[in-house]
Amino acid sequence: MITELQLRILPEEAANEQALKYVVARETGETVDNIQAVRILKRSIDARQRIIYINVKLRAFINEMPETPEYQSVEYQDVSNCKSVVVVGAGPGGLFAALRLIELGLRPIIVERGKDVRERKKDIVLISREHKVNGESNYSFGEGGAGAYSDGKLYTRSKKRGSVEKILNVFCQHGASPSILADAHPHIGTDKLPRVIENIREQIKKCGGEVHFETRMDAFIMKDNEVIGIETNTGKSFYGPVILATGHSARDVYYYLHEQAIPIEAKGIAVGVRLEHPQELIDQIQYHRKEGRGKYLPAAEYSFVTQVKERGVYSFCMCPGGFVVPAASGPKQVVVNGMSPSNRGSRWANSGMVVEIHPEDFPEFAPYKELALMKFQEQLEEHCWLNGGMKQVAPAQRMVDFVQKKNSFDLPVSSYTPGLLASPLHFWMPEFVTTRLREGLRHFGKISNGFMTNEAIMIGVETRTSSPVRIIRDRESYQHVTVKGLFPCGEGAGYAGGIISAAIDGERCAEGVAALLE
Repeated sequence: MITELQLRILPEEAANEQALKYVVARETGETVDNIQAVRILKRSIDARQRIIYINVKLRAFINEMPETPEYQSVEYQDVSNCKSVVVVGAGPGGLFAALRLIELGLRPIIVERGKDVRERKKDIVLISREHKVNGESNYSFGEGGAGAYSDGKLYTRSKKRGSVEKILNVFCQHGASPSILADAHPHIGTDKLPRVIENIREQIKKCGGEVHFETRMDAFIMKDNEVIGIETNTGKSFYGPVILATGHSARDVYYYLHEQAIPIEAKGIAVGVRLEHPQELIDQIQYHRKEGRGKYLPAAEYSFVTQVKERGVYSFCMCPGGFVVPAASGPKQVVVNGMSPSNRGSRWANSGMVVEIHPEDFPEFAPYKELALMKFQEQLEEHCWLNGGMKQVAPAQRMVDFVQKKNSFDLPVSSYTPGLLASPLHFWMPEFVTTRLREGLRHFGKISNGFMTNEAIMIGVETRTSSPVRIIRDRESYQHVTVKGLFPCGEGAGYAGGIISAAIDGERCAEGVAALLE
């Protein structure tokens, strides 16, 4: 017999499958020995009151064993002799576009400017150890995209354009834990996501697709205003319609599109800092108890949002039990981001604390037109580099000092391994950002007692929250509005914000290509 139950139970009762069997036995009157397996379908934490509960929907197998895997598999066909499609970029948008192309009977040729996900890690280590940034292999460029070494969170609010469940199932099929199908905020972790990415790559190659690393797209091959292929830095050309999934940091691509008069537009972004607290403090605040999370609860998360002077101020990409990492993708840049391993076990919690900005907010950059906010990003990142000592050392300030416009003469220990330098962020960051950020932090401190503290540090700067440019495309076909055969995709095109939404967008672009080739 198979039965489904919706339960509200204590954390220790939801700790593992054996504990859940006892709960099911209590609820159904069956003996524990008769309960062969328990699968969690949905799980979330309710920490609104002093007593914390876990809401679970589960499926119990009584006197029978489950026969099917916990996820639904996709069948991928051999496309070795099928029409080719060029996919530029091996982030989630590009990889899931390639998988969907295979489903549709088309042969993907992926070109990725960076290295494979394992080799890429060696270059990432050098950023912290030697302050060297490889412009083609870093936290933004390489197999897996920016998400591969920036946490691996799989939560999205975007459900309009495709199936989140399908994307999660595909991740499971390629090695992710089935727990991501149940969790309210699913997360793979930077330590486990690379293997999943490798498995996706091998699936693509097994089906007849190609994957080329250290191969940067330098130009489109055009015929009668139609993209029919690309030229690369290796001297090799690839032919077919092009899915352009280069990520939000491929500024050379935006410059190229602008020079070729291919329509793009400036898009609003959000900029600010990485705010880092002791994880123990966040646990105490969010779980409303001195002992924090205890033995059975995960590292606590938070999410804040408010409006200050007609602009949003909010937390972004919160990483419990995580690390602040150097995310520069070129010279004279200091950029920070956050990530968490699968166990979320570090002693720190960090989150982007950012302010929404629109192109009209900085009229001094208006002469750059479509590239206005990209130029703003570049200037702010260079200022951060200068204020950090022209290395990957990041300028930082204690949280209360920032709000009170005071200098920090020392800094707490941080997870940011290249090092920190005390710096008056309130002085040299744009006043448009700092005034709103101060007011937002004051508000968050009022609604969350203990959050405003000088134990927390603000690390500059967080600028890569999203693309500063949108590559304009048709809403129905996903094809560029004026250039046939070009399919702008994912975060870099300005149509996604995270792993899941980029993956969904990749699938939709693949479907657009299939419709073109019918």
